[in-house]
Amino acid sequence: MTPVHPGDQLDHYRIDSLVARSGMASIFKGADLRTGRPVAIKVPHPEMESDPVLFDRFHREEEIGKDLDHPGVMKVFGDDGRSQVYMVMEWAEGRLLREILRERRKLPPERAVRITLGICDALEYVHTHGVVHRDLKPENIMVDDEDHIKLIDFGIASLAGSRRLTFTKLSQVMGTPEYISPEQVKGKRGDARSDLYALGAMLYEMLTGTTPFSGPNAFAIMNDRLLNYPKPPREADPEVTPELQEVIYRALERDPKSRYASAREFAWDLGHLDQVGVAERPELRDWKRRRASWPRTVLFYLMLAMIPVVIFGLLLYVARHG
Repeated sequence: MTPVHPGDQLDHYRIDSLVARSGMASIFKGADLRTGRPVAIKVPHPEMESDPVLFDRFHREEEIGKDLDHPGVMKVFGDDGRSQVYMVMEWAEGRLLREILRERRKLPPERAVRITLGICDALEYVHTHGVVHRDLKPENIMVDDEDHIKLIDFGIASLAGSRRLTFTKLSQVMGTPEYISPEQVKGKRGDARSDLYALGAMLYEMLTGTTPFSGPNAFAIMNDRLLNYPKPPREADPEVTPELQEVIYRALERDPKSRYASAREFAWDLGHLDQVGVAERPELRDWKRRRASWPRTVLFYLMLAMIPVVIFGLLLYVARHG
């Protein structure tokens, strides 16, 4: 794979400027030389071709993106006969929700609800088309000046009828620790309700400035959501109404069956807060009680410590019997 730089041309596209770089790819602003329209061009890093997991993720994002057509979803354009691997997407003005939160820390309730309603609309579309995002987080939400949103990065999404990811791709299935659902923590694939859990966590963060669960490492964060309750949003910001707090709790239910069944249900409650009944919840009473699963934690770190020992043993066996 040949490295790409501003000023280069990829088939029918001109590379203008680098706008973002991740561990997997670089994203450039460019132009379609046939139509003149601006586009975003995602080019994987050369070393990615040797990593089948990342390479599969790149193609999965393109495969799913080409079949989706909604104003709240980043559109991917398909081109055959390309000279090398890259992805062409619509150019969208705006900033990542993560950048907005980093700058403002938290948002007024009206704006947080407005952005969440836009995400609900996009999720309802993708879910009815058999797609589950599985990695919703502020880094994967674009927001423009009028708070219109676009979902991006469907690299670990699941598509109805597509092959399942194997155990070797466990890290992809897991998503991001701060936002993944309890069922994903337990190793399940997750469904549309897992996306709604992640959206509930983002709404919590937009309103309070912090994620519902935290810890010194990914394992601690995931373990926290299985054992403890988050600080009530109204404790962090009294401007959050009891009804809006109730909506967050419904989205963050540990049991998927108790969660919102669809993004449409989530959006209806957000749009009709005056009709949301507020439940008597143990979360409001017991959130200060912090539990830790010490045996499980100790076992986890023991397993981590054993990995190099097992690898060394295998290498020694191969060396002696090769």
